[in-house]
Amino acid sequence: MKRRNTPTKEAVMDVLAKSGKAMSQDAIEQHIDITINRATIYRVLNRFCEDGILHKVVAEDGKQYFALCKKCDGHKKPVHHFHFRCTTCDTIECLPIEVHFSLSEAYIVEHVNCVLTGTCKTCA
Repeated sequence: MKRRNTPTKEAVMDVLAKSGKAMSQDAIEQHIDITINRATIYRVLNRFCEDGILHKVVAEDGKQYFALCKKCDGHKKPVHHFHFRCTTCDTIECLPIEVHFSLSEAYIVEHVNCVLTGTCKTCA
């Protein structure tokens, strides 16, 4: 279903596109130039995830980060890949490593969340 474009959606997308990395809702909210309700930002982020525009990364501390889907196939489904969270600068980035796994045919995998934690190359 085609969704209409709104100033809120444009503002959220602009922040994520300019950052080039995964961001938490708090960080996105701090960088938006217009006044937007926190719940509205959260709804927009989740709709972008549903539409395959963003993917959600849940770090080991339970905090959610949102990243543009640069590694999506033609069906708008994210490719299963690893993320790296730097404990020094608190950034999360997508790594160019695809996750491969094999399970019994009785399992249907719908989502993979793989987060490696440590110090990034910039902070090292």
